[in-house]
Amino acid sequence: MGIYEELEWRGLIKDVSSPELREKLNKGGMTFYIGTDPTGDSLHIGHFSSFLISKRLKDAGHNPILLVGGATGLIGDPKPDAERPMITKETVEHNFNCLKEQAQKLFGFEVVNNYDWLSKFSYIDYLRDVGKYFNVPYMLNKDIVRRRLEEGITYTEFSYMTLQAYDFYHLYNEKNCELQVAGQDQWGNITAGIELIRKKDGKEAYGFTMPLLTKSDGSKFGKTNGKAIWLDGKKTSPYEMYQFFVNSEDSKVIDYLKFLTFLPKEEIEALEVSNREEPHLRKAHKKLAEEVITFIHGHEAYESAVKIADTFFKGDIKELSIEELKDGTADFEKVQIEDGTPIMDALIALNACQSKREARDLINGSSIMVNGEKVTDIDFKLNKADAFNKELTIIKKGKKYWYAVTF
Repeated sequence: MGIYEELEWRGLIKDVSSPELREKLNKGGMTFYIGTDPTGDSLHIGHFSSFLISKRLKDAGHNPILLVGGATGLIGDPKPDAERPMITKETVEHNFNCLKEQAQKLFGFEVVNNYDWLSKFSYIDYLRDVGKYFNVPYMLNKDIVRRRLEEGITYTEFSYMTLQAYDFYHLYNEKNCELQVAGQDQWGNITAGIELIRKKDGKEAYGFTMPLLTKSDGSKFGKTNGKAIWLDGKKTSPYEMYQFFVNSEDSKVIDYLKFLTFLPKEEIEALEVSNREEPHLRKAHKKLAEEVITFIHGHEAYESAVKIADTFFKGDIKELSIEELKDGTADFEKVQIEDGTPIMDALIALNACQSKREARDLINGSSIMVNGEKVTDIDFKLNKADAFNKELTIIKKGKKYWYAVTF
């Protein structure tokens, strides 16, 4: 099947500006862009799905451009429910440089910054050369604007659409960029750009959107315990990413395989059968983790993540390095204690139990392990000298509850 049909099968096409796009995408040779604003210093897993579409198109013979919005990031794309906080110019510049380096390393795309052309406009020139092509009722009818009218939307946010539309116009003229690709929440901005190109130059441009990656309840995919899953390994370790994917919802894991991997149709369909008939094996989840982590961090990082997971589940944690132990305990309940703290006091501080009586019962029942060894002495003390690297001690309660203390 052609690239268009593959994207359809994967569920990656939501809105399309023209029926002609199917043939043009299957033919190859289009220059297209995908954009993101530098609101953070790393891409996250939500970006990953979008950028993988760009790589799919690149592999099919198209030419990708990544636009990181150094100008639009200073304004803020309207959110459905509230105005975004302003970011300083220094922060935007720092974030731009981080995202550029990360995107080029992961995907090899050309990266452009819309600050390079939007900053050259004076206010009067922008109103004359760009603003006059935008009809206010047309802008008010865009979904994201319409949803904000009751709560209120500032002129700054309202103007964002014109900036993104001009980006498309600029890239069309400077780089022969005929196509914009984005998430479905950007459809209004894409069509505004298509209209601007048509009105100013009388030429045809194209756009399509992809569905947002969501959980089964409709919330955005890509957070665990309230934290985003970042592509930067210093912000989200490969082990944390592994845990995130292997714990994905059974009902959504096949969608995630289609969105986030390059696995062929036959292999994904086989994993779908396994997920339905033998869900306890979690083959689809593990393959999802393997494919994504290997793409982002390399196979060695994936193998390390599996080693940490397997060791905490059924192995001897003393076999792990201090770096692996720190990764494995990143989300554990954790407290800092004094050298020589009694085990019962530590258990209470960790909320592993509510009283010394409960702590005593756990110890007497051989339900407490410290650094992989059972503790049966109620007077046992946690000493810095016995900690991993003299800084980290790991406590296990029963079969599945883990905690950590530092000194």
